[in-house]
Amino acid sequence: MFSLNISLTVLLGTVAVITSDGRMIVGTLKGFDQTINLILDESHERVFSSSQGVEQVVLGLYIVRGDNVAVIGEIDEETDSALDLGNIRAEPLNSVAH
Repeated sequence: MFSLNISLTVLLGTVAVITSDGRMIVGTLKGFDQTINLILDESHERVFSSSQGVEQVVLGLYIVRGDNVAVIGEIDEETDSALDLGNIRAEPLNSVAH
């Protein structure tokens, strides 16, 4: 079983979630439960490509099932807003291998 210790600043702040199928979802963490089901508000998926910039697909209010969460990280909003996502090139992430 996983242990999830989250401070109040993270709970109401912006987080990045990497899913087990390799997607990156960024949003405001509004809630979670003991199985790490996450509720994200104002969320979007960042789709990476080696040939063009990062595409942001708006998701809005979004629930991520706990068994699909690989990594959760706090986003520094000041640093994140300074990124030029249109000029970032990267290969998409692979799925997590068990």
